Amino acid sequence: MASTSLTSVGAPGPANSIAPDELQPLSGSARLWGTLALSAATFMNVLDTSIANVSLPAIAGDLGVSPNQGTWVITSFGVANAIAVPLTGWLSQRFGQVRLFTASVILFVITSWLCGLAPNMTTLIFLRVLQGLVAGPMIPLSQALLLSSYPKALAGVAMALWSMTTLIAPVMGPLLGGWITDNISWPWIFYINIPVGFGAAFITWSIFRKRESKTRKLPIDAIGLALLVIWVGALQIMLDKGKELDWFHSGEVIALGLVALVGLIAFVIWELTEEHPVVDLTLFKRRNFWAGALALSIGYGLFFGNVVLLPLWLQQYMGYTATDAGKILAPVGLFALILSPLVGKNLAKFDPRKFAAFAFLVFALVLWMRSNFNTQADEFTILVPTIIQGVAMAFFFIPLVTITLSGIEPSRIPAASGLSNFVRIVAGSFGTSIATTIWQDRASMHHAQLSEYVSPGLGATDSVMAGLASAGLTPDQILITVNRLVDQQAYMLAANDVFFASALIFLLLLPLVFLAKRSKPSASDKDAAAGAH
Repeated sequence: MASTSLTSVGAPGPANSIAPDELQPLSGSARLWGTLALSAATFMNVLDTSIANVSLPAIAGDLGVSPNQGTWVITSFGVANAIAVPLTGWLSQRFGQVRLFTASVILFVITSWLCGLAPNMTTLIFLRVLQGLVAGPMIPLSQALLLSSYPKALAGVAMALWSMTTLIAPVMGPLLGGWITDNISWPWIFYINIPVGFGAAFITWSIFRKRESKTRKLPIDAIGLALLVIWVGALQIMLDKGKELDWFHSGEVIALGLVALVGLIAFVIWELTEEHPVVDLTLFKRRNFWAGALALSIGYGLFFGNVVLLPLWLQQYMGYTATDAGKILAPVGLFALILSPLVGKNLAKFDPRKFAAFAFLVFALVLWMRSNFNTQADEFTILVPTIIQGVAMAFFFIPLVTITLSGIEPSRIPAASGLSNFVRIVAGSFGTSIATTIWQDRASMHHAQLSEYVSPGLGATDSVMAGLASAGLTPDQILITVNRLVDQQAYMLAANDVFFASALIFLLLLPLVFLAKRSKPSASDKDAAAGAH
């Protein structure tokens, strides 16, 4: 069975189950409470992708690892979540949409609670993997259940309401995560899921349990799934550990690279010959699909990698608290919240490729602005690009998903949406690892270069050291302080390098968008696009 579903296909099943097209829309308070419960669950899920960003230094410090190792908290969740997404279609037909969604929410709450109790980084990463796996079905099934609650004429309204939660969550995540980390403790970024999740699960089950979808037993591509886990897992571990093990000078990194390569080749061969593939790779024969999915994934990887890097730099080398870093990141959703409904409403009137190209240009502008930061940059200077980035987000997701899904027959939309989401989420995790790795490597290079200009006998060095000595610092304290200043400059220059390179890559993506054919979105395209992020 191919992949995830934004809507699961009905199938013969038990007498107390109902095919999606036989369901009557909800009305009154049932529809209101159902919408709130589904949106709350989605909000909780999306929030967990951004709430930990500003808490990474605190988590890493508390658990005794480096902040860069702390990024595993984000990448482990993302990869596990991506692997689980293609199973949604099979699981929902095997167990029913309502049962699967409710179970997914409850398991997400339990794993969130366990994440907060984790005594060390190894345990936390393992639990984040579990959390990502159980979270896989939540977003696609929340869409499916929501669409079944509204008349077809109001499907656009339903998706607009749903999309608001996915846009508000990235705004609230850094703010909430920063405040909790500074005023309570980092485990509470996970504990806050408990009341929200149990409330959403209870309401959803109360309202939707009599609207269960039909079920049937389907074969599962166990070998394809195993190969998917092997090659994606090996590649992510290689990216996360490479910088610690000196990359391909390490036998472990070479072994992981070979496992990832062989696993990928075996996965592609198997999926192309399997009758019920876990991922329908034949979709890549369509030009719009591969061009759209590639542009969306690379763009998202760049975006997410930089979103993780910025608060690390602010907190480690600019003296920001987690709360202050959250305030800097939060406005990214402001323009996205305002403009996304307008983009969706007018998408049919314009070429979506031009909308996507505009998004890439704005992303490039934002990252170029950040590449000019220095250690004297004030809060307003750092905040402005973040606000502008919201414009890019509004023109990024919906047009690119519309391009990716255009021309695909309705019966294959669930598989296509699942595959594009899988590639995008994996790209986000890879982007995080790559951005932080390059940042570290460039910082080491800049530190070595700057150190050449810091030696006794040079006027500037002697002046700084004399000033520190007059302030009462011992010789050892003076050296530590000077090294800290060099570190601050080195990591700032390294962050500028990452921002500038990312801006260039966004510009290089422009031709890729126009490789796709111009298309007008169908109703199913727009529904899928509305919740793609």
